Amino acid sequence: MSNKVLKLNTGAPIPALGLGTWLSKPEEVYDAVITAIKAGYRHIDTAFIYGNEKEVGKAIRESGVPRSEIFVTTKLWNTFHRPEDVEKGLETSLSNLGLDYIDLYLMHWPCAFKPGQGNAPKDEDGKALLDDVDFTETYAAMEKLDKNKVRAIGVSNFNIDKLEKLAKTQKIVPAANQVELHPLLPQDDLVKYCKDHNILITAYSPLGSSNSPLFKHEVVSKVAEKYKVSTAQILISWGLKRNYSVIPKSVTASRIKSNFQTVDLNEEDFETLNRVSKEEKVQRITDPYNFWKVDVFEEH
Repeated sequence: MSNKVLKLNTGAPIPALGLGTWLSKPEEVYDAVITAIKAGYRHIDTAFIYGNEKEVGKAIRESGVPRSEIFVTTKLWNTFHRPEDVEKGLETSLSNLGLDYIDLYLMHWPCAFKPGQGNAPKDEDGKALLDDVDFTETYAAMEKLDKNKVRAIGVSNFNIDKLEKLAKTQKIVPAANQVELHPLLPQDDLVKYCKDHNILITAYSPLGSSNSPLFKHEVVSKVAEKYKVSTAQILISWGLKRNYSVIPKSVTASRIKSNFQTVDLNEEDFETLNRVSKEEKVQRITDPYNFWKVDVFEEH
């Protein structure tokens, strides 16, 4: 079982293994969160744009576990980036969740969308309609949020350049940076940068997302056979051994339970998994360039 607990730069504890809820449909996510909490999870990750905050919050409230024992993360969506809209974004999520406070509130993406035209406004060419708001302005507004409602703030999908830019204006060091991480996208430099600057990393898509090539990957499968566990359990264990938070997503009860049963990888197997990206092409699964035509990661 994974009861590993890490610490934010605020001093607050954060359970290293959490349940991710991206792409979890509202009608499925309530049961998923209830199952996870019963299985021992104490860290639940959601976001305004997932469209499932209401069900996630209901499950947390009805789980029978005190609110103070569950770490809840949600995220400010791109249409709330104007400084005057940041508090509205928070209040919307708090209302959806039915909770008095959020443990960690993240800026979901370092880009602003024009408000008032839906959640993902696009022009005739399918490119996202960006708003003229710099993420440093948005973050400054997040720093002013009521500390009774938001225990910690952070960012998501920030590369080193964006973290460096933010560092020049921030008054509060981000408590976390949530990014895509798995053996095909280890982002070693970013992980080291965040560690050196006391920013906790949370890994989303630690399994490589749906239909991931990692599930059938020969190297990962061999390590899984050795430990007599699933490839998912190995991938989660690899992330935990790298000493950051990991939030695998699932709505399948058996997988939610098995994902919580992690193993302690020995150094040899850990290094074997570390070599995967060096011997193969690095693969980013979630790249907004493919759906917004916005080069968030400056890789195109």
